Amino acid sequence: MPVKKKRTDSEKLSKAIVSGMQEKKASGIVVLDLRKVKNAVADFFVICSGNSDKQLEAIADSIDDEVFKSMNEKPWHVEGKNNKEWMILDYISVVSHVFRKDRREFYSLEKLWGDAEITEIED
Repeated sequence: MPVKKKRTDSEKLSKAIVSGMQEKKASGIVVLDLRKVKNAVADFFVICSGNSDKQLEAIADSIDDEVFKSMNEKPWHVEGKNNKEWMILDYISVVSHVFRKDRREFYSLEKLWGDAEITEIED
């Protein structure tokens, strides 16, 4: 019989990620609820922008700290820490995307996942 992996509360996790983003003054924070989107890779995407390499790094570190503090979880996978254009912290049920402003417009994830319910968080 397969062992069931403990499923995190993805809503609580997405709120912790938003809190980490807000802590470092991220802009344009949006939460994409993908739970009703067929073949979605996660329950939520949380997306934000930063203005500089230093701010992107600070936002990613703040997300990591906030999630660990509130949920005792570390990301399953982290990508983009070297190029500082698009950093991903993947918590499996929730994926956070930290973009440099110009790269965010180029990749346009909000349009790519247009079927998702989108919640904009005020700056």
